[in-house]
Amino acid sequence: MIQIDQLTKYYGKHARGILDLTLEVKKGEIFGFIGPNGAGKSTTVRTLLNFIFPTSGNATVMGLDILKDTVEIRKHVGYIPAEVNYYDDMTVKEFLSYSTHFYSDDADERMAYLVEKLEVELDKKVGDLSFGNKKKVAIVVAFVIEPDIYILDEPTSGLDPLMQSIFFELLEQEKKRGATIFFSSHVLSDVQRICDRVGIIKEGRLIKIETIDQILKTKAKNVRIVSDDLKLKNNGNIVNLKKNDNVTTFTYKGDMNKLLASLQGANIIDVSIVEPTLEEIFMHYYAKGDETNEVVD
Repeated sequence: MIQIDQLTKYYGKHARGILDLTLEVKKGEIFGFIGPNGAGKSTTVRTLLNFIFPTSGNATVMGLDILKDTVEIRKHVGYIPAEVNYYDDMTVKEFLSYSTHFYSDDADERMAYLVEKLEVELDKKVGDLSFGNKKKVAIVVAFVIEPDIYILDEPTSGLDPLMQSIFFELLEQEKKRGATIFFSSHVLSDVQRICDRVGIIKEGRLIKIETIDQILKTKAKNVRIVSDDLKLKNNGNIVNLKKNDNVTTFTYKGDMNKLLASLQGANIIDVSIVEPTLEEIFMHYYAKGDETNEVVD
């Protein structure tokens, strides 16, 4: 549904947004696109929607070229921007009516459902809304047309926990309907909660694409041991070792049988061995690397 091939965007001679980005998003999946602010996520989204022009490379949405077929692409895409800027002097009701009728004259029932679900205040002017309430309007605009593809840029920013939960419920409904969702975010808990696969972007480059399960099933494990006489021999497989009184925590990257064997004879009060969180794994990819080139998001 989305095919990106060596897409590159430079801002001037030295500041790059994305470099040789290549990936594909399959029909019906929720694809997470993760990285910190400045990694190139918004550049990718804006380039896909032809808000900015690529320096080189190409991309298609539903087989349509992002440069030649912009109007046709937008008929099939629901877009939520990271920053919401609409017509401030319009009331929310006026703006929703204006925007949705570009797509359909029969969206009133769907719009009413979304407005009630998200508790949107129709009579307020757009310019008087808080950031979170503007984001709710953006969600209505994106979801009301029931598009084939959603392109979402930091969609949960500004939403309170209740609205985030409702938003994810709407996403699940759209996935069941068969929609494809490109979910760009730096909030790892959101990505872990909803996405099938994730692409990790760093300094404008895609460094890994995996399913959530594949990323979480790393060989490394987080270990917490409570013992009053623990003595560990580190053969290079123990990292992030911390000790506080009789509680020892570390990440273990070696053979678990050898670790358990090394604990024999110690007075173990409690022990837990768990998978690292997505955030911990994600930070591993950002632990190293030069920062000499400016990246514009």
